[in-house]
Order: sequence, then structure tokens, then C-alpha cells
Amino acid sequence: MKAEEKFQQLYQSLNRNNVSYDRLAECYSQNIEFSDPFHRIQGLTDLTHYFSELYSNVQSIDFRFEHSQSVDNVNYQRWLMTFRHPAIGRGKEISVRGCSELIWAEEKIIRHTDFFDAGSMLYEHLPVLGWAIRKLKERVQ
Repeated sequence: MKAEEKFQQLYQSLNRNNVSYDRLAECYSQNIEFSDPFHRIQGLTDLTHYFSELYSNVQSIDFRFEHSQSVDNVNYQRWLMTFRHPAIGRGKEISVRGCSELIWAEEKIIRHTDFFDAGSMLYEHLPVLGWAIRKLKERVQ
């Protein structure tokens, strides 16, 4: 199995009951550098803690990988994430498109950067802030 497929398989199967250091170590280097619009994390132990917290209250989550492109040791994965969280959007299903830039060394990810619209994922679904962001988007469009 190609490393990129292993990554996809990991994310398609992760949930609050199975996030673990050993599981993440199947794809990630011990010295992983991870960043997304909310956090910057260094090391597999901290990444495991971050994912454990992130997944702990998620009622459901699904990743659909739409495209993968590799050049040398860099791989880009375009995806659609659909999730439900009781504190976001009143627990309704939310879908967010994003892209992961993965840098590999010896079949392990050494840097993982996620790009997605944090507003459509979180801020638009918060009571007061969400209303303000939606109104601002309407005015801009």
C-alpha cells in the first residue's frame, strides 16, 4: 500500500475510540510538525493529545478524499470532511472542504499542514459570531 493510501485509510477510520500514539505512528514521524488554522503542534505525543481532544466530542466524522497529487516527497490531498459536534451548529452535520500538504521522509509524514476555511467550519456556526460572519459574507458577495 502506498503511503498516501495509508494516510487516507487512517483518516477514514479515526474516531474518538481509537486515537492513539501507536495508531498515528503508522503514518507520522515521531518529530511531526502539524499545523492547521487553529494550532501548530510539534511532536507525535502532542499531536496524539490534540487529536484525542479534537475527536472526544465529535459525534461523527467522515473524510472523503477527492484528489491526490505527489511531487517528489510532497503529497497534496484534497478532501471533504463532514462532521457533527454537539457544540457547533446545534449538532447538525457540517461539511468543510480542505487540502492537506504532506511532506514525507522514509514513508512517514514529517510535516502536515491543513488548509481549510475556519469560518465555515466553526465561526459561522456559533450563535452571535456566526450571524455576523454570514451577514458580512452576504455584503461582500
